[in-house]
Amino acid sequence: MAEPAPYDGRLRIDLLTREYPPEVYGGAGVHVEYLARELRALADLRVRCFGAPRTGPDDPPGVFAYPEPVELTGANPALRTMGVDLAMAAGCAGADLVHSHTWYANLAGHVAKLLYGVPHVMTAHSLEPLRPWKAEQLGGGYALSSWCERTSVTAADAVIAVSAGMRRDLLAAYPEVSPDRVRVVHNGIDTRQYAPDPRTDVLRRLGVDPDRPSVTYVGRVTRQKGLPYLLRAARSLPPEAQLVLLAGAPDTPEIGYEVESLVSELRAGRDGVVWVAEMLPKHEVVQVLSHSTVFVCPSVYEPMGIVNLEAMACETAVVATATGGIPEVVADGETGLLVGIDQADDGTGTPLHPERFVADLAAAINTLLADPDRTAEFGRAGRRRAVAHFSWDAVAQRTMDVYRSVLPAA
Repeated sequence: MAEPAPYDGRLRIDLLTREYPPEVYGGAGVHVEYLARELRALADLRVRCFGAPRTGPDDPPGVFAYPEPVELTGANPALRTMGVDLAMAAGCAGADLVHSHTWYANLAGHVAKLLYGVPHVMTAHSLEPLRPWKAEQLGGGYALSSWCERTSVTAADAVIAVSAGMRRDLLAAYPEVSPDRVRVVHNGIDTRQYAPDPRTDVLRRLGVDPDRPSVTYVGRVTRQKGLPYLLRAARSLPPEAQLVLLAGAPDTPEIGYEVESLVSELRAGRDGVVWVAEMLPKHEVVQVLSHSTVFVCPSVYEPMGIVNLEAMACETAVVATATGGIPEVVADGETGLLVGIDQADDGTGTPLHPERFVADLAAAINTLLADPDRTAEFGRAGRRRAVAHFSWDAVAQRTMDVYRSVLPAA
């Protein structure tokens, strides 16, 4: 796709990201998808992403995709990412400001800042120092990903944290960063797309009984999401409750094997354990969430957790770990229940007392399963909270405010 000519005097913003539809697998990708949609009305927006060309009839204009360099085929994944970043940075000529998301694209933003002399804003969706388990996944590449993030965050003109909890973590991990450069702009939710769906066709196709209570998890199979703790807690669920797992793409063979073993153990002792390993279309996830009695987020590291907002918008009560930015989303005793956790301070988020955490998680879930009226009211309150406080148009306006704060005075 050829670069469009600048138009109508608006700021040209280049949004740099690994994920962009249809290749979205996590919360950062969801954030970029909806932020870009709103920013198009406010700026001359270009999106630069990884992967295959976005040139289909349904793809918006101004989206440029970058494949991995063929010269790096077979190299460490982090090194291949850095190769993509250099190509993305080269494409930023003419931008007034670049805005990168996650370490995958932070280096592109940093290089563009140096190369073209433009401000670099980066959004911290997670932090490499708080994900040391990635050394299992990336090997020596974890040192590269950490270097990319540190280099970028310490030099960025502004850093957007997706929660106050993330801001605290960032300033603790990078004490050399001036606090006045770190702004909080929460993630948002499209409450038109994420809304209760009364249909049951998807449920029945997946093998979920709409007439039984269900406890649902949606997320990747990764250490930070805490799925093994939920699977251990599920041993204590009442027999009539179903466990629905929309969970795929294990980060490592080790975590994949652990989850498979725990699911097999559960299935040996009870029915109603439904595991969908492939990524479902958004409207199908919405239907599953809409009919869930309780949504569970057992994360041990979660800067904010868009998935909790998605469940709340579908009028589903939430049980979630009281960690990171989750308490800024889930109102304890109003839209769900928060489960306390004492965590190791080595960056892993590992519970210091895992048996207690599992027991408390199970107790919170069972409390809501045993009180359908209270649980339904939590769900209704969750949707009201999502609509009132987390709209994407407000997120985009606050993001534009950050842009203006780092641009040269006219």
